[in-house]
Amino acid sequence: MEITEQCVVALTWTLKDTLGEELDVLDEPVEFLVGGNDLLPIIENALQGHCAGASVQLQIEPEQAFGDFNDQLLFLEPRHLFPLELAEGLTLEGSALPDGCNPLAAKDALYTITDIYPDHVVIDGNHPLAGIAIRIALRIESVRDATQEEIDRGSCGTGFFKVQMANDDDQPPGSLLH
Repeated sequence: MEITEQCVVALTWTLKDTLGEELDVLDEPVEFLVGGNDLLPIIENALQGHCAGASVQLQIEPEQAFGDFNDQLLFLEPRHLFPLELAEGLTLEGSALPDGCNPLAAKDALYTITDIYPDHVVIDGNHPLAGIAIRIALRIESVRDATQEEIDRGSCGTGFFKVQMANDDDQPPGSLLH
């Protein structure tokens, strides 16, 4: 079956930066809805017309994926506002930031704890891959028709990348989830 809109693809991949440093590897196939909200548009376009067993390689610039790095999304917050068990790499919703944090930190954003010092914590509202051109080697493991439920939902329940939330105890801090 050839990949078209409203089908489901099972993908594996290796993601590297432009210097060749491996950023993420997905060894076990994960299903994504093509024509929904699961994949970046540039990846969906590159997959069109391919079949199971094909490999696709792309270089994706920041503006095609996770945007440029914005230093206005970095905030230095007092350490005493956060719990003692705070860990670097943990991601918090803006609405869950403690009272007393900078009011310019948007409540509808995700913030990653990037540094913890004795007196302050650095939180970053940029996506972990913001500002990075990435190279992705995709392998199409299978293709199938999407169910009506998947089409209605616009997803197979996975996204291209999801960052760990503070209440997700199943993964170590800083993990990229699939």
